[in-house]
Amino acid sequence: VQLQASGGGLVQAGGSLRLSCSFSGLTFTSSGMGWFRQAPGKEREFVAAVRKGSYSTYCASSVKGRFTISRDNANNRVYLQMNSLRPEDTAIYYCAATGMKNPIASTYHLPSSYTYWGQGTLVTVSS
Repeated sequence: VQLQASGGGLVQAGGSLRLSCSFSGLTFTSSGMGWFRQAPGKEREFVAAVRKGSYSTYCASSVKGRFTISRDNANNRVYLQMNSLRPEDTAIYYCAATGMKNPIASTYHLPSSYTYWGQGTLVTVSS
């Protein structure tokens, strides 16, 4: 399974970016997808996820109302639309896939629910 994240870059506070993650190696619809981020000196934290099957979405409280996750099953991609970006959103953003795991809804924010990880894409928000 391969995950390839892209779309990161430098943006001013208040701006927007859309991250994209391509998925290959498994049937895309059989996998839940998530985005995590890791800022320098901090632990990896959950950002957003979209469940397989129901395609329910979940967002961390810190990004709710600003970030939106979506998936394109026809093109095996998951997106993270990020609006109203803040300097504290600066981090490396990773996409992840549950693969054949079937985590319950309350565990989609846990890194352990994901089997596969992409290489990350850097988002830098300047003030």
